[in-house]
Amino acid sequence: MRNSYKNLFILILLAVSISSCSDFRKLQKSDDWEKKYDAAIRYYEQGDYYKANVLLEQILPIIKGSEKAEIANFYYGYTYYYQGQYLLASHYFKTFYDTFNRSQFAEEARFMFGYSLFQDSPRYNLDQASSKEAITALQGFINLYPNSEFVPKADAALSQLRSKLERKAYEKALLYYDLKKFMTGEYLKAALVAFDNFQDDFPGSIYTEEIQYLEIEAMYNLAEVSIYSLRKERYQEAIDFYEIFIDTYKESKYLKKAEKIYEDCLEQIRKLNS
Repeated sequence: MRNSYKNLFILILLAVSISSCSDFRKLQKSDDWEKKYDAAIRYYEQGDYYKANVLLEQILPIIKGSEKAEIANFYYGYTYYYQGQYLLASHYFKTFYDTFNRSQFAEEARFMFGYSLFQDSPRYNLDQASSKEAITALQGFINLYPNSEFVPKADAALSQLRSKLERKAYEKALLYYDLKKFMTGEYLKAALVAFDNFQDDFPGSIYTEEIQYLEIEAMYNLAEVSIYSLRKERYQEAIDFYEIFIDTYKESKYLKKAEKIYEDCLEQIRKLNS
């Protein structure tokens, strides 16, 4: 008996689904744009963003310039967003803002333009061009609407995006330094440039302590493989890096290693002087 009720329920759901699909196909073929508009809004409010999107796409060229065009275009951006098509969503939110910049939805559309780009931002180890675009868009939104209710959400997104860029730059700097196994001056110089750029771009980073220690190590290694006339100067630069490091990180986990390099640099300079 229980299985009979279950089968009956499945049949009813199937029938409703078939009927719903049939109604949607009729709407698609209909020439009545108002009917399509009402159905699209209804589908949207019910969370059926695919059907809402299909119908809105059909009627947007027709209702251009009408009173209903504003809400239709605004919802159209969200239909892409809720389907996870964030690049398309960002495009249509920007289009909405550019077209309806005096709309009551303009502020939200400007925010959603940047937030959609944020949602499309890839993992830190992939190309971060879209993350940079999202940062520009979200920062632009905050500058334009500093008192908006969306600012906290924009700030949180910016924090995550900047963390990705920071991690990407950190990994890039380490990659250069990992090539030190070849012990050539060019790889070590590239690592030193990457370490310097990282500190300029991300002051106060959680990775700065490690980067500053590796800077000492890289300069020391560079001195070791340098021609005789440059060794003293580069050992001294490693000492300078060490002094900056210990002033900032007196209890660093890298302190013993740094002190060993420092002492060896002093010894090498003494030998070169004699």
